[in-house]
Amino acid sequence: MEQASGDTAAKVWLVCNPASGSNDEAAVEALAAAIADAGLDLARIVRFPDDGAPTPADLDAAGVDILAVFGGDGTTHSIVAAAYGWGGAVLVLPGGTMNLLAKRMHGEAPAPDIIARLTGKKLRTQRPNVIRSRHGIGLTGALAGPGTVWNEVREAMRSANVLDFVATAREAIAQSANGPRVVCAEVDCGREDGYAAITVVPREDGLKANGYYAESLADYAGQGIALLNRDFRNGPHDELGRHERLRLVSPTGEPMGLLIDGEPFDGAAEEIFELGPCEVDLVTTKELDE
Repeated sequence: MEQASGDTAAKVWLVCNPASGSNDEAAVEALAAAIADAGLDLARIVRFPDDGAPTPADLDAAGVDILAVFGGDGTTHSIVAAAYGWGGAVLVLPGGTMNLLAKRMHGEAPAPDIIARLTGKKLRTQRPNVIRSRHGIGLTGALAGPGTVWNEVREAMRSANVLDFVATAREAIAQSANGPRVVCAEVDCGREDGYAAITVVPREDGLKANGYYAESLADYAGQGIALLNRDFRNGPHDELGRHERLRLVSPTGEPMGLLIDGEPFDGAAEEIFELGPCEVDLVTTKELDE
């Protein structure tokens, strides 16, 4: 996709979320300056969620070429899902805590530097693999099982409410230890008695699944800190393989806890995840050999 035709600069809408980690006014102003310095036309700043997520019809009516989203993984999920089917390009910028999709598209780089890479360049885009489920898409991953209760602790930490944090942390430890496990129902897919949490992450060669467990209260508490940061690699776990389609089951028949792109959803006793391509172009600035 060309950034501009003739002497016309590519038109950009910038979506930001004031509730995300890096979205103060100074950061947004710095992004606006970087967009101008890159020779792009910043036509509108969309303040999500007070302003709704732009739809393909909205973007086409305004002649938008690039939809930039500056927010965390949850905001990015909402904006990309709403843009599905659009013919333009979505530029994902790191503006939250983990910024997993931004790292996938650009590597470790701050938002202004990513925009600077676009100066005078033809846009390179990808349609990376994502998770498909009955709840919609998952751009960065899903987490199923009683371990999802740690999301409530993370929200209490974010709101700086000490009493809520202490109460929810105690509940999370108890729920992680005693809540109904989740089983990976595919062949040779880990422990028959299941896990406190199973992560599902989209990769180019399949859905990567890991099962997380703990053998003591101390392990659960330690794993909970990892869950708060959504960094599961250091927690005790089993690798459950890579799959085109993955079925997770709660053996007790109870609804499972479920997070997709860090946001809570109502899980059922069985959830199916499938691999598929994103249905809108995402701008990438990573070098091809990275």
